[in-house]
Amino acid sequence: MRVLDLTTLPGRRVDSHGSRGFSVAAFGLTADAHLVTVTLAPGGVIARHPAAGRQLLVVLAGEAVVSGGSDGEGREVAVGPGQAVVWEPHEPHETRTTDGLTALVLEGEVEVGSPGHHVDPGDV
Repeated sequence: MRVLDLTTLPGRRVDSHGSRGFSVAAFGLTADAHLVTVTLAPGGVIARHPAAGRQLLVVLAGEAVVSGGSDGEGREVAVGPGQAVVWEPHEPHETRTTDGLTALVLEGEVEVGSPGHHVDPGDV
């Protein structure tokens, strides 16, 4: 067993697409997906950009307003700890926070079920 302290991962600042207060730290990688932590400072934004693959954002701490959709604007939804957001490949999306956010992001070839849905046949 290994215990990972996600608070000590070396992150890198990201300001592409007009993002601000955004850093990312990678800690998992497969041939089909990568796993990162994202941190948004108070007032931070991950500016609208297309998802490279299916993207799952799992909120660990803080709150955010997220949007998606291919219509250029997208419906805004508030999310907080214990909630997750799924964007499909190439879907334009944005994440903004007033008070700060810490989340896990899994992006790539991943099947995402609905709550209570068994994704792995071995998990029954």
